[in-house]
Amino acid sequence: MASANYKILLVEDDQNFGDVLRSYLEMHDYAVTLATDGVLGLEAFRKNNYDLCILDVMMPRKDGFTLAKEIRERNQEVPIIFLTAKTMKDDVLQGFKLGADDYISKPFNSEELLLRIQAVLKRFHKTADPRDDQREFTIGKYHFNYPVRILTFTEAKPDEEKQWKLSPKEAELLKLFCKYINDVMPRTEALTKIWHEDTYFTARSMDVFVTKLRKYLAKDPSIEIVNIHGNGFQLLIKDLAASPA
Repeated sequence: MASANYKILLVEDDQNFGDVLRSYLEMHDYAVTLATDGVLGLEAFRKNNYDLCILDVMMPRKDGFTLAKEIRERNQEVPIIFLTAKTMKDDVLQGFKLGADDYISKPFNSEELLLRIQAVLKRFHKTADPRDDQREFTIGKYHFNYPVRILTFTEAKPDEEKQWKLSPKEAELLKLFCKYINDVMPRTEALTKIWHEDTYFTARSMDVFVTKLRKYLAKDPSIEIVNIHGNGFQLLIKDLAASPA
């Protein structure tokens, strides 16, 4: 992976170790900003756009976990890797709960860190899915115009309700369902993209919106939204024409 275009924020309170690590990453064509505590790290993050943050956990003035939380309040997407001498399970779990993409304990092999950086950046900067830019969708006997949030039942009778103006969250959720038609839509993706956090309360809110979409789509018996326990939901469109009589 070409690395010349990637900017890394490295927050490490050990100046000597930070300088060595910065030099090593710059040798591999990364542009690295080094901050020596969490307060300076947040200041740097506010001033620049970064492709990756590498945060030491134990730091003066502001620890890495607090810094990560503040970064996540400003940017839900930027990848974060934690560096720490601590190997306690609770610390690892706390890091991932805060949105860490990886976690590496000191001392570590510099080549291992490089490979982890490359893997995280590859996941984050994967090729854009053209479905993300799609604006209109056919869902069985429905037409969904995402920009104006209009859902239309195309085979409605003259006296039958055939068009609905969706709320912003309903429209976002239906668009995401359309991206995953006949495949599992991960619950976590919907919660982080639409509700911006994955908690018990946002999950319950999402369930309410799924129920609303089921009601809108109920006029076409070939459409079903299935709950895939532990994973998410599946918008199924059955081919009734191919079904046996």
